[in-house]
Amino acid sequence: MAELKVGVLASGRGSNLEALITRARGYRVVAAVSDRAGSLALERAKNHGCAAVHIDPAAFSGREAYETAVADALAGFGAELVCLAGYMRLVGKVLLERFSGRVLNIHPALLPAFPGLHGQRQALEYGVRFSGCTVHFVDGDMDTGPIILQAVVPVLGDDTEETLSDRILAQEHRIYPEAVALYAQARLTLEGRRVRIG
Repeated sequence: MAELKVGVLASGRGSNLEALITRARGYRVVAAVSDRAGSLALERAKNHGCAAVHIDPAAFSGREAYETAVADALAGFGAELVCLAGYMRLVGKVLLERFSGRVLNIHPALLPAFPGLHGQRQALEYGVRFSGCTVHFVDGDMDTGPIILQAVVPVLGDDTEETLSDRILAQEHRIYPEAVALYAQARLTLEGRRVRIG
């Protein structure tokens, strides 16, 4: 069975990108695309022999034109699945239509709690006892798609946003490649909002 080809969209340091590359089972990351020219993610991709492409949103007339260019680039590398890894842009209809049902994201909270930015800070401010991370399918809204995998991380009494983020990130690096491997093995079935793992 041929390996699933994965394209990754990243904006920042790329640690989840690296986890996807180094822990791949049944899939292969073929390209990383970033909206930021100097992102560490692009350097990490190059270091692992993956294509690394910067596409500047400012060079396009609007969001749809930009997303068309991103989708074209991913398709050009043969990507069959798209993974968001610290991608700081809300994915729109162009990408979601081109890769319908084939876009995943990792979020540093136990969704549906604390969507959007700074999930770790939100968890601390709310005073929860447990936080964690979630891998989910991407739909048209922010962090609302069907949940594939979650990992629970206890919130300690002396936690700061940084210490909690570090412990959550370690779990992100574990469950994101696992979720992509399940997708590659055709073991995920979507039934309404519920993802069945076979």
